[in-house]
Amino acid sequence: MGSLALLVYLRSPRSLIRLSLVGFAFRRTLFREILRVGAVAALITVGTNLTIAIATGLVGQFGSAAIAGYGTASRIEYLLIPLVFGLGGPLVAMVGTNIGAGERERALRVAWIGAAIAALLCETIGLLAAAFPQAWLLLFDRDPAMLDAGARYLRVVGPFYGLFGLGMALYFASQGAGRLAWPLIANLARLTIAAAGGSLALRLSGNLNDVFLALAIALAVFGIINAAAVAGGAWFGPVRLRSLLPLRRKAIRLAPQAQC
Repeated sequence: MGSLALLVYLRSPRSLIRLSLVGFAFRRTLFREILRVGAVAALITVGTNLTIAIATGLVGQFGSAAIAGYGTASRIEYLLIPLVFGLGGPLVAMVGTNIGAGERERALRVAWIGAAIAALLCETIGLLAAAFPQAWLLLFDRDPAMLDAGARYLRVVGPFYGLFGLGMALYFASQGAGRLAWPLIANLARLTIAAAGGSLALRLSGNLNDVFLALAIALAVFGIINAAAVAGGAWFGPVRLRSLLPLRRKAIRLAPQAQC
């Protein structure tokens, strides 16, 4: 119904963009440009859901109450995605428009402002969830074991939601820049750390909190990699990390003057 409403609007005189089938034809170049971003974005979505599925399997080792607690608590993460999408949708258009106009600095400034807002909103929600987990969990059940597992998850992972919001906003901005290699790497890193780290924690300690800690680290790595890539210039070429060598050389040159 939503698609039909949008179709009617695009055919109406009120729409700035008039949808028309005149001259419609298959164009390989356009499909390639769309799929260059869209296909990678689809892989990232699959990776995100696969991470949740693997985490559910790991938590399932602690029983059905633990699964219920984790599943209920982690729904907050899914609710953060449409929240960040509300910022990410405009970021796609604004970043793409500015890069297309050659305004690279402005595109980056827009991306960082949007990412900062997303991080602040998500971190606020995460800290509130960590401080008052029962307020969310009691909406669904009152089983003590479920409440305990869900509260553990929110206390461990909730404080990292800011980095999740940061990474998601920069992922959307990277769509506008047409550069999704690093967001894909960040997503794969999150998947790997969650799966390998969670399995290792389960084997070595058998503690549910350690499994949740692995999930929190995976979430943080996702945000940090995306931020480091954008800061390192991934949109306009290879990522270049700052080296301490130039600073060291400068210090050596200044050392004799300081001694004098």
